[in-house]
Amino acid sequence: MATFLYRLGRLAFRRRRVVVMLWVAVLAAIGIGAMSAPGTSAGALSVPGTQSQRAIDLLQKEFPQASADGATARVVFEAPSGQKLTSSANKAEVESLVATLEKSPQVSGVTDPFTSGLVSKSGTIAYAQVSYKVAQADVSGAAHAVQTDVVRQGEKAGLKVSLGGNAVKDKAASKAAELIGVGVAAIVLVITFGSLIAAGLPLLTAILGVAAAILSVTLATHFFDLASASTTLALMLGLAVAIDYALFIVSRYRNEIRDGHEPEEACGRALGTAGSAVVFAGLTVIVALSGLSVIGIGTLTAMGLASAFAVAVAVIIALTLLPAVLGFAGMRIMKGKLHTRRMKALERGEGESMGVRWAKFVTRNPVKVLAVSVAGLAVLAMPAMFLKMALNDDSMKPPGSTQRVAYETLSKGFGPGFNGPLTVVVDARNSDDPKAAAQDAYTMLSKLDDVAVVRPASFNQAGDVALLGAVPKSAPTSETTKNLVGEIRGHGAALHQDTGADLMVTGLTAVNIDVSTKLSDALVPYLAIVVGLALILLLLVFRSVVIPLKAALGFLFSVVSTLGVLVAVFQWGWLKDIFGVDQTGPIVSLLPILLVGVVFGLAMDYEVFLVSRMREEYVHGAGPKQAIVQGFRHSGRVVTAAAVIMVSVFSGFLLDDAVLIKSIGLGLAAAVFLDAFVVRMTIVPAVMALLGQRSWTLPKWLDRILPNVDVEGEKLRHALEAEQTDSAPEPVLAGVHAGSDGHSVPQSFSSLPSSGVTDAPVPAQQAAPGKARGLAGLKQRLARGGDANAPADSTESQAPAHRKLLKNPMRRR
Repeated sequence: MATFLYRLGRLAFRRRRVVVMLWVAVLAAIGIGAMSAPGTSAGALSVPGTQSQRAIDLLQKEFPQASADGATARVVFEAPSGQKLTSSANKAEVESLVATLEKSPQVSGVTDPFTSGLVSKSGTIAYAQVSYKVAQADVSGAAHAVQTDVVRQGEKAGLKVSLGGNAVKDKAASKAAELIGVGVAAIVLVITFGSLIAAGLPLLTAILGVAAAILSVTLATHFFDLASASTTLALMLGLAVAIDYALFIVSRYRNEIRDGHEPEEACGRALGTAGSAVVFAGLTVIVALSGLSVIGIGTLTAMGLASAFAVAVAVIIALTLLPAVLGFAGMRIMKGKLHTRRMKALERGEGESMGVRWAKFVTRNPVKVLAVSVAGLAVLAMPAMFLKMALNDDSMKPPGSTQRVAYETLSKGFGPGFNGPLTVVVDARNSDDPKAAAQDAYTMLSKLDDVAVVRPASFNQAGDVALLGAVPKSAPTSETTKNLVGEIRGHGAALHQDTGADLMVTGLTAVNIDVSTKLSDALVPYLAIVVGLALILLLLVFRSVVIPLKAALGFLFSVVSTLGVLVAVFQWGWLKDIFGVDQTGPIVSLLPILLVGVVFGLAMDYEVFLVSRMREEYVHGAGPKQAIVQGFRHSGRVVTAAAVIMVSVFSGFLLDDAVLIKSIGLGLAAAVFLDAFVVRMTIVPAVMALLGQRSWTLPKWLDRILPNVDVEGEKLRHALEAEQTDSAPEPVLAGVHAGSDGHSVPQSFSSLPSSGVTDAPVPAQQAAPGKARGLAGLKQRLARGGDANAPADSTESQAPAHRKLLKNPMRRR
């Protein structure tokens, strides 16, 4: 792996113009194809195999005029203060608006409030139910325009008119979160590198990668029906991991330049080491997101696969386009004019970075640090035991939105259950007396305590399938309504035994309950599959049994603690004013499983980036504790920068008015913060310090079976050292001292002292005589104006044998 990526990096560096032109051509081709694509849809949830879905399928067949899977809207009317809707003027206005709705495009039917008994007892509130022939995603702009006109006309007449239901178009989402995320990323990258060029490259390649992924997903809508949430998640994750991967490779490239390598050689070495970590980090994310397919919900499958594709594109961009762009930047990437005095001192080898000091503190006090960290996460995790889940409805819309106003007005006039009516289907095709079966169902529903209203049965043309309506007294997302649905379904067994008819409950509320149940049941199997596959990948990367197990357990700590934070804020209302939460309620059902998929991928990124550098130092001869400190010296700043960027991006979603978006933002931000800073940078080094040598042990039988993927580039390093020894005259040593990796390095050719920043030098490799290394060589090359291809000096030390190595570094192996 390392050797292949070394060659790929050098090839892309040399053929940078060709690589960039190919990517431009690919982007242009995808963009042209995406222009004619139908685009994503709203993506209504459906769960094949559930009772609610079977009932919908039956209604589509037996009641085609009812449009069982069609969109619906509720138009809620409220009389002016001191008046009633039953007055002649107000009644005439409402009937006029209902007539306008009946003429709307795509409408299959509208219930008149006065003839259908949809007026409150006080006479001040009424609503009309609008059914559409098409699904939510296909409601046209013309139909939405009629809804808007009805609201405007009603308000002109003095009525308060609001709209609810899934046929109502949501307000366009704010792009503030994305803009904030990109802005924070730019600031963090500039602080990390102290160079505008070095900071700009990760952003540039990340934006191009995300553009390619989103255009590809849009192009795929020619062949598949994809939910709009697919592109949203792909955009968010694609941008996140693309910046992370580019940040890691650019940092390693600058390390290699400081170590005295020419830009092309530095690019090859950066890809051979950091690039290997990027490949396996990307694979863990792809595994986690693709695993959403096992749940069996089409919308989640589309979201997972689209996001996994975006991550794959980010990896390919980092391995091909980024080296080409580095070729254009050359030595100019080292011209950092924005370094602080402390950063300059660290580069000179004076003092230690905060990351190194923290690593030394943890390795000196592993038991205390581990105990405090685990206890803190356990306290945060306690509220998770009281987790309740439900799908979002109009009660979770932003305050003041038309959907939220309609929900609250209906609750005030009729009771909260009117926002989530149940549709009860009696399939009496195998019954001797369908009418008696329907009547028995009606009687049973009327006797239930939590049922406020029961609508009499209506039959299909054959007279063997009946449709009834039941309105609960409780809110759609309440536990009482969930129990009511279960109770009605429980009575279905008795009805079947007495009459031979089957009873099913459907409708938006029942579908949401079934989806929530499906997601809850799938959470543990999904965790098992994702964690299991990721453990295998990490076993290959680190060739250790302990490291993968520790990584997985740490991730579980992060997820459970994050769920505890969500329960405390959104269910219990703790600190709700700080986060702008105006009402408490169950956690959105989709959130925990999405949290698992997304955070697992990002957590494994940080694990691979940090621990792979520890393994590299360990393989190169460092002791267990020394390897931990060296890993923080070289990668701690990168992981910190990546985590700060992610936390900032996700925290931007807290600015949104919708509770759903707020919960996603807080959940992802808290998970990344806890996993990066508490688990990966505290618990992981503490456990490794306690285990010492045992952290890296692997049973001999397993060592023989597992392929050696060489993620730390050890084979590549030995090959390059051997070739340099063969091609260069034997140097005269002025003295020997220990390099930063614990190996003996010729003093004449040693690199800069370890600095403690991201760009700290890696151990210098033996060089040909006359070639300036380290700080002196860097100054010489920068003084030449940053020519990426100019040699370091005019000597003849670059022998033909070494030039052959650039094409095939492993030819002797």
